[in-house]
Amino acid sequence: MEEGKVHGVGGSPDTSGPSGPEAGPRVPGAANRRWWDENADDYQFEHGAFLRDAGFVWGPEGLDEADAGLLGDVAGLRVLEVGCGAAQCARRLRAAGARPVGVDVSFRQAQHARRLDEQTGVAVPVVTADAGALPFADGAFDAACSAYGALPFVADLDGVLREVARVLRERGRWVFSVSHPVRWAFPDDPGPAGLVADRSYFDRTPYVETDQAGRWAYAEYHHTIGDWVRALTATGFVVRDLVEPEWPAGNTNVWGGWSPLRGRLLPGTAIFVCERTA
Repeated sequence: MEEGKVHGVGGSPDTSGPSGPEAGPRVPGAANRRWWDENADDYQFEHGAFLRDAGFVWGPEGLDEADAGLLGDVAGLRVLEVGCGAAQCARRLRAAGARPVGVDVSFRQAQHARRLDEQTGVAVPVVTADAGALPFADGAFDAACSAYGALPFVADLDGVLREVARVLRERGRWVFSVSHPVRWAFPDDPGPAGLVADRSYFDRTPYVETDQAGRWAYAEYHHTIGDWVRALTATGFVVRDLVEPEWPAGNTNVWGGWSPLRGRLLPGTAIFVCERTA
């Protein structure tokens, strides 16, 4: 699938919106949907053991929600997992007494969720939908979460955050993890080359992949820490905590640009712990 990888694809800066300056193309959501449908099998095969069929890890460092407790006591709560993939996190929340629902743009990921429902005997409802148009009523959920789901891949970050705020009750908790913004200044390389910055942290040009025909196939979007805070506060959230997991000594896993070498020196994941204020 990775026919072309482009950082800094054309386009002029667009400074509109609370999340800060953006540059380059805004890749249509349908392109990312196709990519995830076509790559879901490989993703689950490669990372399924690390994620566990009913496990909740916040990122490649392996920080487990069972230990971190960032969502608090979820027993009896209606919890939405945004960008749920095969709903491993939501399945773990159900085991903790929550009433979770997953949503993911990829139908193939939803099929993997059904497969894990049957294998584990722990079923979680999963809806195939765009995170920017959640098919749920206002205030339908007590909490929401996302472990590297949806948010890195959407051009309209503010639109997604508004939707999450809409479906959360007042004072509902919203906890999500993304690649740490500082990592965008470094090559996505788990070795020594990944320790030397090669671009500006303030360059918001998205990372884009193209297919053989030159069409946009996949995109990830960069926002600085300040961009994230402004986008969250503008859409009705207050940031209660920002967790930057340290790389644990026993984790020898290499996942893309994540590795023990880099993890000892650079933060790889940022976890925003937020609350809907109104």
